[in-house]
Amino acid sequence: MFKSMINYLSNIRDNDPAARNLVEVLVLYPSVHAVGLYRVANGLWKKKFFFTARLISQFARFLTGIEIHPGATIGKQLFIDHGMGVVVGETTEIGDNVTLYQGVTLGGTGKDSGKRHPTIGSNVVIGSGAKVLGPIYIASGSKIGANSVVLKDTKTDSTAVGIPARLIGGLDSAVVDIASYKEGQSIYNDMVI
Repeated sequence: MFKSMINYLSNIRDNDPAARNLVEVLVLYPSVHAVGLYRVANGLWKKKFFFTARLISQFARFLTGIEIHPGATIGKQLFIDHGMGVVVGETTEIGDNVTLYQGVTLGGTGKDSGKRHPTIGSNVVIGSGAKVLGPIYIASGSKIGANSVVLKDTKTDSTAVGIPARLIGGLDSAVVDIASYKEGQSIYNDMVI
């Protein structure tokens, strides 16, 4: 666990030119606090301590301005840069090495039940103010432009920009990067920071 925490802090330091050292990242970065409290809340959520899990997530929101539902599934090395106003919905699934900037919403459209929020592949960057809405797939390597509104699946290594977002580039052969995904089944199991 200690090694994975050091790796997590090192990843943030390496990806943020403003970060000087690991102590600064640990103490001053709201992403670290929000994701750490999410991990605790998510563990309680899985054990069906729903009220306590939501209480911790609301405390994290109060403390950091980042709202992550404890039912969301988050992979390794999530980095939320600045973070104020970030919202991650209950059925959101996030892969490894994802970067979210301030004001990002991974939310629902209000039209779906069950899986209502997006699935984000690995190595995705989502720009400031972007809204990714509904049970869509953001394929690995995708980039979402600032203030874009994404309502449809992306292709691997594509860029989505605009309102509504349009795709630029990408690999036609891999619209969804998670071949083993089945409706209603989590694609990420037992992930830690």
